[in-house]
Amino acid sequence: MRLIISFAALFLSVVLLQLSTGGVGPLDAISGLTLGFSKEQIGLLGSAHFLGFFIGCWWSPRLMGTVGHSRAFAAFTALGAIGLIGHTLTDNPMAWAAMRIASGICVAGCYTVIEAWLNAKVTNENRGRAMGSYRIVDMGASLAAQLIIAVLPPAAYVSYNMLAILCCAALLPLTLTRASQPETPSAPRLRPKLAWRCSPLAVAGVIVAALSSASFRMVGPLYGQEVGLGIDQIAFFLAAFVLGGALAQYPLGWLADKYDRRWVLIWLSVAAILSSGITIGAAGLGTLAVMTSAGLFGFTTFPIFSVSAAHAHDFAKSDERVELSAALMFFFALGAIASPFVASALIENYGPSALFSMIALGHLGLISFGLSRMRARPTPEERTKYVYAPRTSFVIGRLLKRSRKKL
Repeated sequence: MRLIISFAALFLSVVLLQLSTGGVGPLDAISGLTLGFSKEQIGLLGSAHFLGFFIGCWWSPRLMGTVGHSRAFAAFTALGAIGLIGHTLTDNPMAWAAMRIASGICVAGCYTVIEAWLNAKVTNENRGRAMGSYRIVDMGASLAAQLIIAVLPPAAYVSYNMLAILCCAALLPLTLTRASQPETPSAPRLRPKLAWRCSPLAVAGVIVAALSSASFRMVGPLYGQEVGLGIDQIAFFLAAFVLGGALAQYPLGWLADKYDRRWVLIWLSVAAILSSGITIGAAGLGTLAVMTSAGLFGFTTFPIFSVSAAHAHDFAKSDERVELSAALMFFFALGAIASPFVASALIENYGPSALFSMIALGHLGLISFGLSRMRARPTPEERTKYVYAPRTSFVIGRLLKRSRKKL
């Protein structure tokens, strides 16, 4: 409890930030449908968010080094609030896409500050508990953010202003804390080739993880609307995905530590293909079946990023871990930028089942690549411990570095 209290300001900022920026994705999709946006335009909004996220991941450590933690956090939060309020000024989808870039920059920038601050304050004795608390807070707030569209009317002035208020409120805990501002760490070098050198399979895994997660979270409301779900039901549909992913972390972590991680990735992809088929089949079986299938889909796809990251770190040196984490985030962002727009175009042309057909095809490719990589080299004798890796910023590797102990 003392540990949680000591990080209360940071954790409260995380909750408010997640409720605000995590809620705008599903709200934009539902609002776009209400305003008559095409499905490709709605998918473009999701892709724009991840483009902003990538820009923010690269820019935020440099801005933080120039102006400090608190000022950088205030700047990124202001940018997010501007993007949210700007939605009320126009109903032009291209303008909304530009505003979603601002929201994506806000997410990456704020998480960079929060995680750099956490890393400076934790010690070896409390790191595990601090990271556990951080994950619970972040995942719980993400779950609540999916539910927020159940109470916010789409395409309404009040809805976007409520999210903007939450975004601005995220400023208060961090900027008013009495805790001293830590020293600013240097920005990690972005070395995509490092990730490919350590594990080509891990690179493919994080791209497929982005394909699954980004397309579902940004285009999932389109699928829900196509299969007849109401707005409140779409909120629970998205939340079931996040809940399924949260429940998968412990059992999949145990499997990833006990067995060859390449086989774990391969069988996860097999399960993801099956869950995609089940989700398609459940569309006509009632609301409960649709919700259950979404939870199963989250259970089978959400851990793929963390298993892939653990596999890559098995081949990395200790002094490469921070830059390797940033490189994996780089590839995740690339996959996340492309997948919402592609998924929405497929739904427009081939119907709602095309979303999960695309995801299943991506996992089929991962299975084939994984089997080929198993013939390329043996699994390392010493492996690192599985760690749930949040997909939040390029500096997350600093927080997780000491957690990746040898098994």
